[in-house]
Amino acid sequence: MKMYLISDNIDTLTGMRLAGVDGVVVHERNELRGAIENAMNDKTVGIILLTEKFGREFPDLLDEIKLERTMPLLIEIPDRHGTGRKKDFITSYVNEAIGLKL
Repeated sequence: MKMYLISDNIDTLTGMRLAGVDGVVVHERNELRGAIENAMNDKTVGIILLTEKFGREFPDLLDEIKLERTMPLLIEIPDRHGTGRKKDFITSYVNEAIGLKL
């Protein structure tokens, strides 16, 4: 199985191509949906990497796809601008999940 990147910028795509990951750059919702569908129809793709910007801009689209399909796995990654999460997001996540303050 291979990985496939759907990015909102050429810099992230270039970096991933250096690591051997193919992909595409898209900007609009309909382009994103088409790129995801194309990647899902490719039986050799096991993981679709998406830059975090898509998760912030189109969460309903990504949630819909995640609920409908189990393969390939959709994973959001930080882009060249870094992560959009707070510094202590892991601690906050654990606190919410188990109800204990660390």
